Amino acid sequence: MNRKNYRIGFFLVTLTAISLLTGCVRPNAGVAEFPVRDTLPTNEIIAQIATQPLPTATVFILPTRQPDDPVLTPTPDEPRVLPTLRTETEYYTVQANDSIAAIAALFGVDVKTIQDANALANPNLLFIGQQLVIPPPANLIAGPAEKLIPDSELVYGPATVGFDPAAFIAQSGGYLSHYTEDIGDGTVLSGAQIVTRVAQANSVNPRLLLAIIDYQNGWVTLSNPSWTNTSNPLNCRISGTNSLYNQLSFIADRLDYGYYLWKLNAIATYTLADGRLVRPDATINAGTAAIQYASGLFLESEPWQQAVSSGGIVAKYKSMFGEPFDYTIEPLLPADLSQPAMTLPFAEGETWSFTGGPHGGWGLGSAWAALDFAPPGEAQGCSPSTTWDVAVADGVIARVGDGAVILDLDGDGYEQTGWTVLYMHVATEGRVAEGTVVKAGDPIGHPSCEGGYSQATHLHIARRYNGEWISADGPLPFNMDGWISEGTGVAYDGYLRRNDQSVEAWNAFVPENQITR
Repeated sequence: MNRKNYRIGFFLVTLTAISLLTGCVRPNAGVAEFPVRDTLPTNEIIAQIATQPLPTATVFILPTRQPDDPVLTPTPDEPRVLPTLRTETEYYTVQANDSIAAIAALFGVDVKTIQDANALANPNLLFIGQQLVIPPPANLIAGPAEKLIPDSELVYGPATVGFDPAAFIAQSGGYLSHYTEDIGDGTVLSGAQIVTRVAQANSVNPRLLLAIIDYQNGWVTLSNPSWTNTSNPLNCRISGTNSLYNQLSFIADRLDYGYYLWKLNAIATYTLADGRLVRPDATINAGTAAIQYASGLFLESEPWQQAVSSGGIVAKYKSMFGEPFDYTIEPLLPADLSQPAMTLPFAEGETWSFTGGPHGGWGLGSAWAALDFAPPGEAQGCSPSTTWDVAVADGVIARVGDGAVILDLDGDGYEQTGWTVLYMHVATEGRVAEGTVVKAGDPIGHPSCEGGYSQATHLHIARRYNGEWISADGPLPFNMDGWISEGTGVAYDGYLRRNDQSVEAWNAFVPENQITR
């Protein structure tokens, strides 16, 4: 019997470190600068926030650009050292529930390579115990070297402050402006609400999401587009997704996946929708890698090559929002970035269970930014809790809803700037209100199963800086009351260590995972 009940994430490689960006800060034509504090707000600032209304987003205005203005590009960095491709033939024994596509993905080859090497007349007909020859990767497509967007246009970061997706969609007057959808449990959202929810949850730039939507179906800019199939809104083959909300959520998650894996030098190849493999160019930036990776999951070879060219998704973006590199903010993560002091997210004197080591901040792709804690004295499953989640630091509540609470540590009320902390699975009843100024230790709400996917009452907590998910076991490990997070390379597994003390993550109530504040 396994000693632990591991919940294994989608990642095929370990997200154990996030490279900090370096480079010079560039002037952005027509884009306002957003001051970001690296430290906790002072008492004076907190007092001011308490007596002043929070800033609100304004109708989006394109950056001012003159015809002869130079086009900015990312600060050049050294080519990535991509994972070495396998050169030896391997062998695989077919297991129950295997498919040739899954086996091909496991070994980093395309389906046809396995089919040809094993003379499979019907690649969909495999037998348990069948021995397959797995040749090394061959006939790879060379990925383009053109940079499509800066990293600051991938994340829901400072460059998105002041951009109102609803206003832009309404001004565009397209099909999306009057689209609505039931996303489950009777919750009906407009097209603008879907885009905003997906952008905020995944911390992906809504401008990029809108450009991808319009590239695929024309719904943003066309009032009468030729494609109006609501069973496949984004006109793409994504298994198990049949609504705009689900398809856009999938794409946003995979944009994150490509972005953070690229920063770890952990992408050897992309697999396209037709099974072909792409060897990415080592000189592209993470934002570009994200588009190349995600679009390959729903586009076959020729459409993919068009989509990631200058005439593809980025051309659609330019027609809607202007030059993407006008929004460049570098570096998103300062080289000297440090985490402000934080406490454990529960009251002093309480003992909680540490149930989840480093895993995705939201979904599968958002780095391993999150940790999980379960309150004491609760029955198994999704039972109500009277215990409080508390603020890990001073700040202001930037957003609440759908089980989430965003604590903004720099006090400007924007979740796109500076340090923010995501609390997930916070019950609606008793939850702190948006705009509330809090001190470290103040109640946030009660742990629950609300929002996202949860099988038991707990708190999921994750950090972001300037919209970028910060790995819980990377160069800036999660530090709460001196407890430092460590990962093991397996999602949800890990430790919290403080001096000679160690607490191990278990998906259960056991002595090894008890932690007292």
